[in-house]
Amino acid sequence: MASTVPGTTPPARRVGYGHLLRTPGAWTFLLPGFAARQPFAMLTISIVLLLRHTTGSYGTAGAVAAVTGVSMALFAPRSGKLADRYGQSAVLVPGVLIHAAAAALLTTLALAHAPLWALIAAAVPTGASVPQIGPMVRARWAAVLGDGAPDASGARPDHRPLLATAAAFESVTDELTFVIGPVLATALSTGVHPSSGLIAEAALTLVGGLLFAAQRRTAPPPAPVRADARERHASALSIPGVRVLAVAFLGIGSVFGGMQVAVTAFTQEHGQPGLNGVLYGVFAAGNMLSGVACGAIAWRVSPRRRLLTSYAALALVCSTLWAVPTPLPLGGLGLLAGLCVAPALITGYTLVEALVPATSRTEAFTWLTGAVALGQAAAVTAGGRLADGFGASAAFTVPLIGTALALLTVVSLRGRIAPHGATAIRDEHTAPDARPESLRTADTS
Repeated sequence: MASTVPGTTPPARRVGYGHLLRTPGAWTFLLPGFAARQPFAMLTISIVLLLRHTTGSYGTAGAVAAVTGVSMALFAPRSGKLADRYGQSAVLVPGVLIHAAAAALLTTLALAHAPLWALIAAAVPTGASVPQIGPMVRARWAAVLGDGAPDASGARPDHRPLLATAAAFESVTDELTFVIGPVLATALSTGVHPSSGLIAEAALTLVGGLLFAAQRRTAPPPAPVRADARERHASALSIPGVRVLAVAFLGIGSVFGGMQVAVTAFTQEHGQPGLNGVLYGVFAAGNMLSGVACGAIAWRVSPRRRLLTSYAALALVCSTLWAVPTPLPLGGLGLLAGLCVAPALITGYTLVEALVPATSRTEAFTWLTGAVALGQAAAVTAGGRLADGFGASAAFTVPLIGTALALLTVVSLRGRIAPHGATAIRDEHTAPDARPESLRTADTS
């Protein structure tokens, strides 16, 4: 590991996953939350496989899948803000019911060979209603570990060292769904029926979402109504560092979406469609393995440097995917790409938690999740059209372009996610008029 960043104190030794999972009440929201997370891993590829079967076009399939991603990206922050304001259950229960109905409608229309406009019309509520379980779980961890609730003796234990471990654990959980979800969706869609993947996704969302919503004891309390209307309605996206991280997550979404379409086209070209889920699962397994490692390391490198390093490595690996001739080296490069994704995701979530006040946590997390969905949607659309017109190799250029542009943006604006930015933001939400002039200037630069 690198040496300590000048001017900082070496961090305390990282508390392990075992300690984290012994947090009272953790398993009551982790298990149903895992089931309800499947939409993010299964939805896009299930739609692509179903519509590729019914329409014969990757472009059409990608366009409809992209609409679900854009809808998710646009509505997720609003959902997160409502969850912060009114509580998670108040948002989740109607959301999962709408999602199950919309996914069933989309499946029916696809099997009936409905026109594109009808498929898109059904795709909008399907994506908009995807439950934001990942951000909600992260908000629960932050509430349990970061707020220092008093114990039986009245003391307030400092659980903050566990927050980084929780961020890593959540990334591992996300990536585990990306190991299981695409493989499950592909197996059901190719081995049972083309619609089976989307049906299973809706069922898991409904059951898992309702069980998760029932765990009210561990949910963060709704934000109190403030007299200052401007502060109450301010968006987490107004924070400069959150915007920079959202761009970084857009690039990561381009990797997810581009890989899904390109790998599907690649295995079709090589006459081995059954390898689709396996190859994408290898990519996701790399994410999971590096996520486990990130949570086990007591980092002495600043989060900003970790983000820049892992993102540069991701862009480098993505630059080679288009030239892969056979499935075996693609699996190896996919594994390397996955190993680079998790550190960037974990560090991004760790940074954003320091940039926003507690009352906007869920919304801030959903901006990042929504950015991934938006990047994924754009990549699915572009990748589908490139695969139709030029083949799988052309589709693999989408992750390259997405990560390269995002890396350029993050490097150029890296000052916005520096530690002093977190201090400025916290001051902005507590005593804006008392901030030093230098910090007020930094916020507007």
